[in-house]
Order: sequence, then C-alpha cells, then structure tokens
Amino acid sequence: MAARPAVFLDRDGTVIADRHYLADPDGVEILRGAAEVIARINQRSVPVVLVTNQSGVGRGLFSEDDLDRVQARLIDELARRGARLDAIYVCPHSPDDVCDCRKPAPGLFERAAREHNLDLSRSVFIGDRIRDVQPALAWGGTGILVRGSLEDGKADLPPGILFADDLPSAMELVGWLAGSG
Repeated sequence: MAARPAVFLDRDGTVIADRHYLADPDGVEILRGAAEVIARINQRSVPVVLVTNQSGVGRGLFSEDDLDRVQARLIDELARRGARLDAIYVCPHSPDDVCDCRKPAPGLFERAAREHNLDLSRSVFIGDRIRDVQPALAWGGTGILVRGSLEDGKADLPPGILFADDLPSAMELVGWLAGSG
C-alpha cells in the first residue's frame, strides 16, 4: 500500500488556546474553527496527527497523568464537534534534554510515518512556532505557520514556509485539503 499524506498539527496555539504549561483539563479551549477544519480533513480520509512538545513534564511542572487528562479532554472536545485525531505524539522532554523527539527534531514525525504509512514529502505541517513547521523543509512537505503568539514573527519565515492567520486560513492554502485537489 502506498504511503499517504497527512496533516501534522501542533497543539498549543494551533488547535487549542496556549495556556503556558497546561496541566488542567478545564483549561482546554478549542480555537475558533479548529474542530471544523479537523472534521473536514477527517472527511477527506487524510490522517490528522498531533505532534506536541510538552516540556512541562520534563521540567517537573506537571505529571504525565496531568498531560494524559488534558489530551483526553482535547479528544473529547473534538469528538463533541465531530472531529478526531488519528494519532498523538508527545515529546515530554525539557529543552535541555538530549532527544530526537523535541520539535523541530524529526523523531516523532518519522515514528508517525512508520506507524501509519505516511508520506512526509506530501504532508502538511501546521503550527504557531517555526519549530512546528521546520520539519516540512527537510522532507519537502508544506509548512504553514499560523499567527499564534507571533513569537517567531512573519518576517523571519524561512523560504518555503507559508503564513496564515489561523488553522482555517491555513487549510485554504492547501488545495487538496480544501477540496480542489
């Protein structure tokens, strides 16, 4: 079976409001239009994979159980809106740890590709920080930076990275997701 493209999404600032080390499931707030976008992608039978750095675990700010409860709430909130994630991959390490899974490192993306038969060169990578979308450059995929915190700034975009105001706007940049391809 041929490998298929996927949509890789960052969590905080892309799918849910960025609460800075979110450990309380009650803090999960789906961003405007995010569930609808994910549901539309689901309808096209394109895998939606969440890849998130959660250094709060590695820093000792919250536990893996706290993280699991937040992820469960996210899954429930999306399901209530008719959307689903096909997989979730988490880097729990702090920025000082040496690992191959903390974005922009390729570890979690390569693992998802192996486990779900995904073609990274035909995939879309969407996030609110440069590190979320840089992996697209390595594989020739499509990277789209959403406004989010604008911490990285639109002016500093590497060549080949697109910019959108939010997840619904990002989807419109990718014709095959919007239904024209």
